[in-house]
Amino acid sequence: MARRHTHRHSVGVIDETGFAKKGKKTACVQRQHCGAVGKLENCVVSVHLGYATLDFYTLVDGELYLPEETWHEDRQRCRQAGIGEDIVYRPKWQMALEQYHRAVGNGLRFAWLTFDEGYGRNGPFLRELDYLGQNYVAEVPVSFMAWTRRPEVLHRRHDRDKRLGRRKKYPRLKVKNNPRVEVRNILRYSPAMRDLKWQDYYVKDGSKGPMVWQVKHMTVYLADEHGLPSRPYHLLVARNALDHTQIKYFISNAPPGTSTEILLRVAFTRWIIERAFEDSKTELGMDHFEVRKFRSIQRHLILSCLSHVFLSEFCLRYRGEKPRPDAMPGPHRSSEALSDLVSRRALFPETGRIDRCAIGLNATPKQQGRSQPSTAYNQAITCDRHKTEEHKQMSLELLIAL
Repeated sequence: MARRHTHRHSVGVIDETGFAKKGKKTACVQRQHCGAVGKLENCVVSVHLGYATLDFYTLVDGELYLPEETWHEDRQRCRQAGIGEDIVYRPKWQMALEQYHRAVGNGLRFAWLTFDEGYGRNGPFLRELDYLGQNYVAEVPVSFMAWTRRPEVLHRRHDRDKRLGRRKKYPRLKVKNNPRVEVRNILRYSPAMRDLKWQDYYVKDGSKGPMVWQVKHMTVYLADEHGLPSRPYHLLVARNALDHTQIKYFISNAPPGTSTEILLRVAFTRWIIERAFEDSKTELGMDHFEVRKFRSIQRHLILSCLSHVFLSEFCLRYRGEKPRPDAMPGPHRSSEALSDLVSRRALFPETGRIDRCAIGLNATPKQQGRSQPSTAYNQAITCDRHKTEEHKQMSLELLIAL
């Protein structure tokens, strides 16, 4: 996949899914939140990494989550389920980070990563992505803390501080600084946020019509591992235009000057992995395994990811003028009604550093004019050099698909 689908505007999506199971013998099963049923249920959970470009999306990797108290601390139970001594508890964010390292180590590159608040709440995870130079747009919980202004830092002692008592550590924050506040309180009480106007954006065309979100965008500062302010970050507050109680908060480490359209487009790319889960469960039998051992389930997950890659490639090559999975026109099809929402340009427009910055938009402000189609993508999806390869493989792929 790194050879065939590498795209400099790609988006990686991290998420998890659950499989409801009865009994107590299946490896890693316990009563926990199950996304498939939307409540606490006896289930197993797996963490996945997805990959998306303009016309292609798939699951890249998946791994079974080992609960700490009910499984990791009971090694006898682990042995009965085929879980080796080398398989231990890891937080879900650490599992996602290992999958990211495996993908990058095998040649896959991501212009962006995006994930929900379950991962966005974790400071070490965000700092590790910063250290790796990976741009991300993370949904964060309402209790996520940030500064609206960069606080002042003391790097050495002053004469007035040379008094008896416990020696203070430096660098440290000055006493008279604005405290960190929750992002929900930034929205409610911050004068800087209050002065911003809500901007309307079409995100995409959903099953119930166009999805319109109103957005405010400002700069904030996060605390590093020592509690000191780091570099500027983007804070996006998005609310549903039809339901103002539905509010989402996003943090991004993108370079200063990155537009709201780009950040919003990346943030709402998460629906792709949900669609990939749906495809895998309904069409590929990802949740239909009847095995109990750890390695058997793990192999089933990997084979499901591989099958999804095959079917995604098959659809990309032979769908012709049929609509894409999101019901939007494909690259060889035009639609007058959706011309304001869909563009045949690259996923992201140029913004500078190609190796780190997302470079495209699909969400456009309502007040802007109609998107003009680009001629750069009017060619066939597959390059000429692959025509011979396609011809040889077509009969086999058709036979398997049928």
